[in-house]
Amino acid sequence: MKLMAFTAVVTTGIYCRPGCPATPLRRNMAPYLTAAAAEANGYRACLRCRPDREPEPGWIDAPELVCRALRLIADGGLDGATEDELAARLGVSARHLRRLFDTHVGATPGEVARSRRTHFARRLLDDTDLTMAAVARAAGFSSVRHMNRLVQQVFKATPTELRAKRRNPTRNVADGGLELRLPYRPPLAWDTMLAFLAPRAIPGVEAVDQAERAYRRTIDLTAPPGESFLVLRAHLPRIEDLVHVVARVRRQFDLDADPHRIDAHLSGDRLLRPLVRRHPGLRVPGAFDPVEVGVRAILGQQVTVAGATRLAGRLVERYGRPVPGLEELGLSYLFPTAETLAGAPLDDIGITTARSRAIRAFAAATFRRSVPLDGSQDLATVVEELCDLPGIGDWTAQYVAMRAGGERDAFPAGDLGLRKVLGLSTPREALTRAESWRPWRAYAALHLWTSGD
Repeated sequence: MKLMAFTAVVTTGIYCRPGCPATPLRRNMAPYLTAAAAEANGYRACLRCRPDREPEPGWIDAPELVCRALRLIADGGLDGATEDELAARLGVSARHLRRLFDTHVGATPGEVARSRRTHFARRLLDDTDLTMAAVARAAGFSSVRHMNRLVQQVFKATPTELRAKRRNPTRNVADGGLELRLPYRPPLAWDTMLAFLAPRAIPGVEAVDQAERAYRRTIDLTAPPGESFLVLRAHLPRIEDLVHVVARVRRQFDLDADPHRIDAHLSGDRLLRPLVRRHPGLRVPGAFDPVEVGVRAILGQQVTVAGATRLAGRLVERYGRPVPGLEELGLSYLFPTAETLAGAPLDDIGITTARSRAIRAFAAATFRRSVPLDGSQDLATVVEELCDLPGIGDWTAQYVAMRAGGERDAFPAGDLGLRKVLGLSTPREALTRAESWRPWRAYAALHLWTSGD
């Protein structure tokens, strides 16, 4: 049975999120799984409970193919592409994909993409003083006229009218860094996630300040009271397609996860129950750049976390692109591109010939897009493609799939630390022990890694 996230009111033409103070008669209510579905049927977002400010679900109660398609759409899979091309990436026909969306989402892939862009535009209208032209560019619209038309369709008001109605007194301007609120479903074990990322932060590219509870990084670009959100401060040379930068940041910190569902499932295990209670809302740290995590994983084979971090720092100093002006924040380089690493000798950073070959092969495969780290293929396919590369075994493949590919059920059973906490000797025993944790084995692994035992 599907859990419906929104309720539309037939008599008023609005849709609400659970807990809205409005109390319509039950006979006038219609359930919808997604905001896009409600909007496709002509409903607008309630002005009291603001369902358009809710985070989109990362995985819905639908076939995995639909969930992967939704992820690709969030990452811009329909920007300049057709539904046929999106379906081809997933290995199905466009007709089959639309049929699945009609059944499980209630809206077409194109309607989902338009809904996401339009909601992001409204958030910018609420939270910033950006011009209408800048809002349109940031949200990925082809023009202000295009944005005006879709905003009018979804919210039954023009962008100018919506900005005039905003209630947020702490809106931000686009100087000194543009600040945006990134909502999530609480709880969020933020400090625990930072503690996991801190020793793995690549020098010059990433910096974790646990005192300020902040994560900072370089990138390349070729809420109402009571709302749960992180604050993203972005210093960008241009604002086009900011919506996809935000989507990648959300993916990096797994903000679309449903912690109540995940924690409830894992708490059914006697070993994990106290760990979940200790760190409720623990997420799986993802990747802003999948290449970065993959290379970092290869460097970490058979060395300590600190040793791998030092090697990553040398690689960045030798092959990364300098970024001036951010040194006081601990940032000074962009991570090398896949194209650069595919042709780099890598014999001057203190790693073996075999490891250099593995990094070059991984970078080349990523550059050619022959390794599917975009969420379009299932876990088994991702792991198989990675293991076909020289120097990459199951442990590395599962770890890369977990963090770079966002695979919620990835589980590096060969990890010595996991087996030590579990009190088991072999990967096979670890896989058997973890079977009941499906489909959230990646979250179980994070709990075990951060258990401190």
